[in-house]
Amino acid sequence: MATAAAVLVVALAVYFYFSMQNQKDIRTDVSARLSPEAYDVMYRKGTEPPFSSQLDKEYRKGTYVTADTGLPVYRSENKYDSGTGWPSFTKPIEGSIELLEDDSLFLGKRIEVVSKDTGAHLGHVFDDGPPPTGKRYCMNGVALRFIPDE
Repeated sequence: MATAAAVLVVALAVYFYFSMQNQKDIRTDVSARLSPEAYDVMYRKGTEPPFSSQLDKEYRKGTYVTADTGLPVYRSENKYDSGTGWPSFTKPIEGSIELLEDDSLFLGKRIEVVSKDTGAHLGHVFDDGPPPTGKRYCMNGVALRFIPDE
């Protein structure tokens, strides 16, 4: 029984080692393609200044994708003007994001939004959005690209 547990521990250690190496490779690759601001937001959990993103006032129909890999994360039908200065959405494209607890602020906890494929930081979600979800997915515009519908 102890041997099986030891094998499991070693297997998990190898899995996590290679997972971290893969994340490191992804980050190195995208750092060459992203602006320094986008890299800081997405891979160092930075925040762009409010009202600095052109995507905050983007009103055409289309899809918002991650700036690093192009993963579709939001549709324009779910975007609204929250008045915060960051692009805001009522819901993501299903299966495109993960939510993580973020306790980096001394004032309390927030819920961080990261991309499902690379774990890159996109923004935060709050419970002060409009119906029908009551959610405000507040995103950093530099973490997204907009692809208009044809």
